[in-house]
Amino acid sequence: MADLRPASGAAARIEARVDVAAVRHNVRVLRAATAPGAAVMAVVKADGYGHGAVPVAHAALDAGATWLGVCTLDEAMALRGAGITAPLLSWLHLPDEDFAPAVAAGIDLSVASRAHLAAVCDGARRAGRAARVHLKADTGLSRNGAVAADWPELVDAAAKAAAEGECEVVAVWSHLAHADTPGHPMLDVQAARLNAAWRAAVDRGLAPIRHLANAAATLTRPDLHFDLVRPGIAVYGLDPLGRPVGQSPLRPAMTLAARVVLVKRIPAGEGVSYGHEWTAATDTTLALVPIGYADGVPRRLNFGGRMQVLLGGRLRPVVGRVCMDQVVVDCGPGGGDAVAVGDRAVLFGPGDAGEPTAQDWADELGTIHYEVVTGVHGARVRRTVVDGDDATAGRRA
Repeated sequence: MADLRPASGAAARIEARVDVAAVRHNVRVLRAATAPGAAVMAVVKADGYGHGAVPVAHAALDAGATWLGVCTLDEAMALRGAGITAPLLSWLHLPDEDFAPAVAAGIDLSVASRAHLAAVCDGARRAGRAARVHLKADTGLSRNGAVAADWPELVDAAAKAAAEGECEVVAVWSHLAHADTPGHPMLDVQAARLNAAWRAAVDRGLAPIRHLANAAATLTRPDLHFDLVRPGIAVYGLDPLGRPVGQSPLRPAMTLAARVVLVKRIPAGEGVSYGHEWTAATDTTLALVPIGYADGVPRRLNFGGRMQVLLGGRLRPVVGRVCMDQVVVDCGPGGGDAVAVGDRAVLFGPGDAGEPTAQDWADELGTIHYEVVTGVHGARVRRTVVDGDDATAGRRA
């Protein structure tokens, strides 16, 4: 988790720079897209999708989000430990986890079965206060959530627990399977199933809110916003609809860069990296950049020899295989005049200066940008938090 300690004076060897001004901008875009009467929950699970949950949470709340969402109890407790008091939902647990600390900390808990509800209520009794629960219905994603056949039993148990003061049923909720295709008929099917589940809870005497929409639905389906929307990837400036930089209203918040550790000339005919999959056609200059698959650069990213970095003012190709700790950049015959040890090679960023983006990586890898940014990891990567273009505002995260 991000701790926001000041960064050391030395430039980072590998840096994931997170611009909280971009986060605030993205949340304002999402807030403007949200239907009147619906609140915004910024999802900061997986340590803020690799960006740092604490700084992202603060920025999102500053920009108008009023809820936060995470996956695990540990993630939720870390936010409370950082002094964040906003409404906070945690949604994926084992029934044998200890829920008492989370209940005591005022963390909302998702429940999808009677056994899970019983465990949460046990935690509530030990915490000495009612648990705030969100009953999750499986409306068609077939992951977490109670199926329709089990829903009446769960609602009855929740109503009984509420009457006994062990829980407050805050919400009925679910998750979309096809939100990135706004016209897909399954969205309407899921909405109808959620409404039926919610109505069953209301008929049982409960008064829950409803929430269903993720980032894509927040931007495209106001009819599905109900009482609360839950944008995740869009908070970080990565477009859930796949719109490229320049066409999306969102601003990517993360820039991944590393500093050159060695510059050298090699003659024509020399092979580079394991297996010599690339051989210099002419005398050329190479720059060694100390970042590899141990830090989140997938080894397969350069299988077609198409990976590039922004270095010395221009895009330059990565040559040879991505290694555990390093990649090699071909700077060309005259590259020695433009590149020096200590220069910053940008692997991906917002794209404003022509550098690759997380979406570019995802397209090359045949995956999604979620996997790219959450894959940046490890003790060797320094995450720093900046506010806008003021690099002097960098803080260690």
